[in-house]
Amino acid sequence: MHEHFPDFSAAELAEIGRMNQRLRFAPRFRAPTPLGRLAIQAFLGAQAIVPIGTRGLTVSTRRISHNGHTVSLRTLRPREAQPRAVYIDYHGGGWSIGTAAMDDLVNAAIARAGITVVSVDYTTLPDIGFEDLIAQGHAAADWVFDHAEAEFGARDLFIGGESAGAHLAACALLRLRDMRRDFARLRGAVLFYGPYDLSVTPSVRAAGPETLVLDGPAMVPGIARLLPERDEAGRRKPDVSPLYADLSGMPPALFLVGERDPLIDDSRLMAQRWQGESGNARLILVPDSPHAFNRLPTRAASRTNAFVRTWLDHRLAATTLRSAAE
Repeated sequence: MHEHFPDFSAAELAEIGRMNQRLRFAPRFRAPTPLGRLAIQAFLGAQAIVPIGTRGLTVSTRRISHNGHTVSLRTLRPREAQPRAVYIDYHGGGWSIGTAAMDDLVNAAIARAGITVVSVDYTTLPDIGFEDLIAQGHAAADWVFDHAEAEFGARDLFIGGESAGAHLAACALLRLRDMRRDFARLRGAVLFYGPYDLSVTPSVRAAGPETLVLDGPAMVPGIARLLPERDEAGRRKPDVSPLYADLSGMPPALFLVGERDPLIDDSRLMAQRWQGESGNARLILVPDSPHAFNRLPTRAASRTNAFVRTWLDHRLAATTLRSAAE
């Protein structure tokens, strides 16, 4: 269940170290000011107009309404081949910034492997309440379940996300399991460095000013502000903190996190509980790597993203073999 990413070479580990040295001088992420958020969202929105790295794919955006929620979906699909599955993606950004288009480069590689990606362009804070944001994320996934075969030509599904997106994916998973009779169509979950405990884990509490990528000292008060009407015990409830939910009956899950990420305990504890209750979790710890490590221009990042695509292939192959045996 718990393992280091296999076989990084000395050269690849040295490259990670050099990247970390550069990140020491880079700004750390924290919840942006209203003006800063506006500027960031405007910049990221340009990606939706001029897609990057999506050559050979069909890229489209549509707005759907489902179960009382309206949300945009960005779809990347292979042009030539019939898709083998649909992957539901949730972008990161601390629930407060980000767009579906900023995941295009990673999602394009999944689409080129024959899996249509539907990325949820959810409403970011503070333009929506936090509980409503979770409900919106579930509504988007539920719509994909309803329409995957007719709209995208595939029945099998995956779900995943990074950082805040991994949290939203986990929350959606729990609601889908409880509400859908065809939940078994979901063949796996890919969860990168998510915050699964909004009362915060020990590694988050210990995050200091030396933390890379994320502003360590700002994390505890920043997460508390997500739900100002709840105390710490209230933020620990399973409707917002998947770590404390019933994790039985879940699909195979791949948890990935860097060893220098302050959210490492979230992935460790979530994988441990998932394994204990569903028996199908795999935790990958990437040496010396910070938050969002798979987005950095390193060979380790490229290999990690390729590893995820191989894992998806193996899950589909296992499904095919099981169906043939039946």
